[in-house]
Amino acid sequence: MGNFVFNIAKGWVGYYASLPATSDALILIPLETSGLETDAVLMDKADFAAVVAGTTNEQTTAGRKTLASVTSAVDNTNDRWNVDAADVTYTAVAASNAISSWVVCYDGDTGTGTDANLIPLTKHDLAWTPDGNNFTINIADIFRAT
Repeated sequence: MGNFVFNIAKGWVGYYASLPATSDALILIPLETSGLETDAVLMDKADFAAVVAGTTNEQTTAGRKTLASVTSAVDNTNDRWNVDAADVTYTAVAASNAISSWVVCYDGDTGTGTDANLIPLTKHDLAWTPDGNNFTINIADIFRAT
C-alpha cells in the first residue's frame, strides 16, 4: 500500500465533475424520506436506476436540477481535490413528500439515456419538506478528496 495518493489521482469524482464530455452534466436528485435505504445499501449501487430499484424513491415533485458553475480542481496547497457548484434554488415547490437525502449523479450525455446511464457520485443528507416556499441549497463543496 502506498504512503500517499497523488492529488491528480484522487478519485473518479474529480474526473466526472470536470465534465469531460461534450454534453455531460452533474444532476442533483432528491430522495424521499419514506423508504430510504441505509447508506450501507445505497453505496453499493452502480447507477441511479439501481438506487431507486429497492425501497428508495426519487422525490419527483421537487424534481432534478442540473448543477451549474461546476468546478473540479486539484488543490496542491492543501493536498486535495475539490469539487464545487453554484447554490441550487427550488422555487415554490408544492407541498409534497419529505426529502431526506440528495444524490449527485454524473450524466455522460444529457441528450439521451436513462437512469441506468446516471452514475451516482455522492449522497448528501439534508432534510426538507416542500411546502410551497422557496428552498435554497447552499453548496459549499460537493466533494473533497484528501
